[in-house]
Amino acid sequence: MSEKTTIYDIAKELNITAATVSRALNNNPKISHSTRKLVLETANKMNYKQNRLALALRSGKSNNVGVIVPRINTNFFASVIRGIEEALHPEGYHVIICQTHEDKNREIENINTLLNAQVDGILMSISNLPKENDHYLQRVTQKNIPLIFFDRKKEMDNVSSVTIDDYQASYEITQHLLEQGCDKIAYFSGDRTLEIYEDRFRGYQQALLDNNIAINEDYIIPIKSNVVEGRDAVEKLLALENPPNAIFSTSDFAALGAIQKLKEHNIKIPEDFCVFGFGNEPFTKFMELSISSVDQAPLEMGKMTAQVFLDKINNVDNTKTGKTVVLMPKLHIRQSSTRIK
Repeated sequence: MSEKTTIYDIAKELNITAATVSRALNNNPKISHSTRKLVLETANKMNYKQNRLALALRSGKSNNVGVIVPRINTNFFASVIRGIEEALHPEGYHVIICQTHEDKNREIENINTLLNAQVDGILMSISNLPKENDHYLQRVTQKNIPLIFFDRKKEMDNVSSVTIDDYQASYEITQHLLEQGCDKIAYFSGDRTLEIYEDRFRGYQQALLDNNIAINEDYIIPIKSNVVEGRDAVEKLLALENPPNAIFSTSDFAALGAIQKLKEHNIKIPEDFCVFGFGNEPFTKFMELSISSVDQAPLEMGKMTAQVFLDKINNVDNTKTGKTVVLMPKLHIRQSSTRIK
């Protein structure tokens, strides 16, 4: 049979009304068990497919949840998505994944697309969306659709978030490097207009201040999360009159690039130069020179984000204010930063 079978075709086949077919398909209690069973068997035999969007419009529930991430080609975001799906699938929800590629216009398009698809909630890690575009996010909450931020968040009324303690992670990394005898620590910074990168910078800054070490602005280099940026940043640092003896990178990929470039300059790691990354990408522990990094608990973050959504949509969490969940980071100290054992 054609995939375009309608309820009228089923009704004709069974010699009943289309209204009866519709009620049976939607589990209306007025329809007997025997009639519902017959309709479902016939619909299956005739390859009938329900219009899920129309069903969502009628019921107010689509059982779809939108997930917006900057990109999916990193272990961190892939693991967060896995955690979300593992928690939501047993509850009958399907996940629609969107990428922004750090593009504010694509982020807006993704939000609008998910709203038009009648999703039951949006879970997102934001890009650098300008404050004047906050109304796109507010559209979600105005429609009473749960909006939950994970990893990257923005302060908004009645919006929940699940993050790690980025400040504490950065403080501990900087303290570790100081304890290894590194007193000139360069910092590869992400976009500090995003809260997570500002928190990481504050942790780095406070650890230096607590050890009576002045901040050297020449050591602070904004980077994007890729190998090339890490390589280029090292060239800038080594050209300084007083180059650093350690790097704390907010990206594992940039840390890898930094190590490559340092080796090309015959600089011994960690004897002469220590490097610490962030994210605990799988390659960090499998390198010939394993790279110290921070585990951001992405699987747990994904599951917790999904649970916050479920609590909200199932009215377990009836609070008007947003819920703030902060997970503790875990440092993995490896060869690239270990001078003293």
